[in-house]
Amino acid sequence: MSTDSQGAAAANTTAAAPISFADCNNDICPYSVSFYPYEIDLAPNAAFLALFSLSLAGYLAVLALTRRSKGFTAAMTLGLASEILGYAGRVISWGNQWDEGGFLMQICCLTIGPAFLAAGIYLCIRRIVTAFGPENSRIPPQYYTRIFIPCDVVSLILQAAGGAMASVAFHNKKSTDTGDNIMIAGLAFQVFTLLVFMTLCVDFFANAARRRRALGDAALDQDPGLVGLRRSKVFRAFLGALALSTVCVFWRSVFRVAELSGGWTGELMGRQDLFVGFEGVMITVAVCVLNIFHPSLCFRHGEVKHGGEVSETEKV
Repeated sequence: MSTDSQGAAAANTTAAAPISFADCNNDICPYSVSFYPYEIDLAPNAAFLALFSLSLAGYLAVLALTRRSKGFTAAMTLGLASEILGYAGRVISWGNQWDEGGFLMQICCLTIGPAFLAAGIYLCIRRIVTAFGPENSRIPPQYYTRIFIPCDVVSLILQAAGGAMASVAFHNKKSTDTGDNIMIAGLAFQVFTLLVFMTLCVDFFANAARRRRALGDAALDQDPGLVGLRRSKVFRAFLGALALSTVCVFWRSVFRVAELSGGWTGELMGRQDLFVGFEGVMITVAVCVLNIFHPSLCFRHGEVKHGGEVSETEKV
């Protein structure tokens, strides 16, 4: 049924007997007055639901086979579980765009999911710095996780708290402004944290390249295992995949800040195409490239034992 015919049908029905918002469904009310300002397209949402489910299965399979990168896998699992629930909510909403449960599920879960994915990314950089040599970094390797993981937790708490407050206010038919603003603050802090993280990463690799031009191979850690790791094409591909994943999560977060800042009736909130591109596609790329170039698999060639201790390249 077209939007025009739906609007006419709704008008005729309303003339006979007023219909409350709670009684609306896709057959008798126009989409423009639903929780969404557009008709939800099932195809991309079902596709994202399937892709994220397969991605989660892939991460769990690698964990089962290698028993490594447990922290990274935990972060990716939480992020993907949030994405799966979020797109399940959108599929529910496709069936009935006036279903409050599906709407709130997708808003809350899709907002916080990438914060977990960012945590997984932050856990990888310590191993990379160790592989090239800590002296090339402005901060010790362990400080990357000590700084960025707490920042990510703060961002996650703000987003979750804001989403919960907005959901409760929405359910009680009260203003969601306070919850919305807290959620936006959490997303903005996530953008800032990712920007600082990317700046430090670029600085690290630029410094390593500069020192290598001046000192030759002595600028990098010459442990045989680490030398072999750095020469590995798989490891280099992993570095590219991690960079791509980081950029995708960053741009998605920038989009969500702009989208939510415009309000629930803003122009960006009404663009399903932008949501699919900047939310769905960006996060799909972010998780799938790390499925293919998983740190557990890409670091296997760099396993080094020092006096019976497991090296930093084996830990996450």
